[in-house]
Amino acid sequence: MAKVLVVTSGKGGVGKTTSTAALGAALAQGGEKVVVVDFDVGLRNLDLVMGAERRVVYDLINVVQGDAKLPQALIRDKRLDNLSLLPASQTRDKDALTEAGVERVLNDLRDRFDWIICDSPAGIERGAQLAMRHADVAVVVTNPEVSSVRDSDRIIGLLDSKTQKAERGEKMDKHLLLTRYDAGRAGRGEMLKVDDVLEILSIPLIGIIPESEEVLKASNVGAPVTVNSPASAPARAYAEAARRLKGETLQVTIPSDRRGLFGKFFGRRAA
Repeated sequence: MAKVLVVTSGKGGVGKTTSTAALGAALAQGGEKVVVVDFDVGLRNLDLVMGAERRVVYDLINVVQGDAKLPQALIRDKRLDNLSLLPASQTRDKDALTEAGVERVLNDLRDRFDWIICDSPAGIERGAQLAMRHADVAVVVTNPEVSSVRDSDRIIGLLDSKTQKAERGEKMDKHLLLTRYDAGRAGRGEMLKVDDVLEILSIPLIGIIPESEEVLKASNVGAPVTVNSPASAPARAYAEAARRLKGETLQVTIPSDRRGLFGKFFGRRAA
């Protein structure tokens, strides 16, 4: 049965869109049929990260409002046949999204894909709430800094109160993805340690993505890092996170800044 996954954060600039692309590509590389959906109406960055900006004709708003059929708006990835993109509109306002329209589109996508990954806008506004409302599982993306973690805690509260699962009294599966982590800086007290973040947020850790130029390089060439540089530390971290989403039990590793590879093992609260 198809799963709707929302990738969300309280703070902007934490790597949410690049994480959506990387996780979507990693799941597709593992044989899953995946669509990534951009809910950031008015900004629209997911198509850039996926290298599909010139191929956008119709978008999510067009489908929600009935101006286009879903197959007309879906863009198949050039590198992975089982990965597709449903872009956001760059010219419309997020108020053009309606709850009924979003539900209809997601139900249609459930019939076509194994995973529907919703790239949520940052914050707690309407677009973010619509992106998470129909989710089965959530990945909360945060950087190891106090403001980012605090805002993520607020998002966790929304996931537990503003979703359909919450209204039905069901538990929303939530996972923490810690991005831009630097073990050396954490050791010097320049950023929060993994233990500190987990203590505050108290949700299972699904992956630690190290600070790396490879992520920026991949975005600049319009490719998920798991496709552009699959042997890099961040790509391997995303690939492992995708396997955990599928239910595999793997220890979460902490990247080492000295070797550029994975350092010591971190098993507590691993997903």
